[in-house]
Amino acid sequence: MSRPRTIIAAVIVSTFFVGFGGGVVFPILPNLGALLGISPFVVGLILSANRFTRVVANTPAGSLIDRIGTRKPFIAGLFVEGLATLGYVVALNAEFPEAWFLLARILWGLGSALVFATAYTIAADVSTGESRGTNMGVVRGGITLGFPAGLVMGGVVSDLYSVTVAFVLAAAFALLASAIAYFAIPETHVSGPQTRVKPWDVDVSAPALTIGAVNFGLYFAYLGALFSTLVLFLDFHNFSIWGYGPQGMSGLLMALTVVSAAVFTFGGGKLSDDYGARIPVLLGFLAISFAGFALLAVAETIPLLAVACLLIGTGQGGTSGPLIALLADFTPTERMGRATATNNVLGDLGGALGPMVALPLIDTLGYPPVYAACAIIPLVAGVLLVGSIYSQTGEVNPTTLSLSDD
Repeated sequence: MSRPRTIIAAVIVSTFFVGFGGGVVFPILPNLGALLGISPFVVGLILSANRFTRVVANTPAGSLIDRIGTRKPFIAGLFVEGLATLGYVVALNAEFPEAWFLLARILWGLGSALVFATAYTIAADVSTGESRGTNMGVVRGGITLGFPAGLVMGGVVSDLYSVTVAFVLAAAFALLASAIAYFAIPETHVSGPQTRVKPWDVDVSAPALTIGAVNFGLYFAYLGALFSTLVLFLDFHNFSIWGYGPQGMSGLLMALTVVSAAVFTFGGGKLSDDYGARIPVLLGFLAISFAGFALLAVAETIPLLAVACLLIGTGQGGTSGPLIALLADFTPTERMGRATATNNVLGDLGGALGPMVALPLIDTLGYPPVYAACAIIPLVAGVLLVGSIYSQTGEVNPTTLSLSDD
C-alpha cells in the first residue's frame, strides 16, 4: 500500500476539486430563484436536498465501506458528483428548472455520501492516535477548501461571465477529481473476506450519537442558516464592495469563512494531537463560533460582518478535526465506516434543516434574532459534549493516550 502521507494527499486533492460543485450554487441560486420563478421555500429545499439525501444515503454508504472497502465507493462517489454538477447546466435551460436543480442536488447527495464517509475512513485507516487529529484535520480541510473555491466561482465567475460558465467549470473539476482518485487511491479498509454488513446497520453507540448531535447543531447554524441567508442579508443592507453585487460579495464572504475553517481545521486537529487531548481544543473553538454568530447578529458595517464571518469560520473549522478524531478514538476500526455515517447523517440533517427553518423565520422575525439563536447552539453543543464524554469515561478531559489504550 502507498505511504500514509501520499494517500492523505490524494484524498485532499480529490475532495478539493469535487467540492467546487457543492459551493457554486449558494451565491447564485437565492437570487436566480426569482428570475426562474422559484419560491424562497423551494430554493431552500433545493439547497438542502443534497443533505436530506445524505441523511438517507449515509447509513448504507457506511455499511458498504465496512463491507467492500474504501477505494471503489470513493471513486464512484466523486464521479456521481461530477455528473450532478452538470445537471445545474441542464436546469438553466429546462422547462421546469426547479425540478432539474432538485434532481441534481439529490444526485450530488448520493455521491457525497460515499465521498465523505470514505475520506474520513481512509484517514482513520492510515492514522495512529498520535496523528489522527492532524490527518482528520487535513482531510477535512481539503473537503472544506473546495467549497470556498466553488463559492468564489459561483459568485465572481457568474458576475464576470455567466452562470453557465461557473457551473461548467465546477463540473469539469469534479470529473477531474474522480480521475485523480482512480489512479492514486489504494484500498485501505479491507484485506480479505469480511463479515457481511447489512445496509441498514446503524452505529448508535454513545460516541457516534453524541458527536453526531454536536455536528447537527454546528451544521444547522453554519451551512444551514448562514450560507442560505447571507446573500439576502447583503441585499437587504445594500452592502457592496469592489463593485460586486450581493452574489459576488456573498461568494467572497462565504469563501472567507470557509478558508478560515479550512486553516483551523488543520490547526485544531494538530493542536489536539500535540496537546494529547481533544476536549479543551473543542471547547475553545466552540466559544469562538459563539462569538462570531453573536457579532453577526449586530453587524451593521462591512468590517464587522467580515470579522463575524472570520470568527464563525474559525470556530467551525477548529472543531472539525478534533471532533472526527474523537469519534475515531472511540470507534473500533471495523466499525469506522458506520460510525462516520452516523456522524454524517446527523450533520447533514442539521445542514438540511437550516435553510428550511432560517429562510422563513427571517421573513417573519428579521436577521438579528435568527443569528442570535444560532449563537446559542455552540454553547449547548459544548455542554452536551462534556457531559457525554464524562459519562463514558469518568473524566472531563480524557487524553488521546488513555483512549488509545482503551
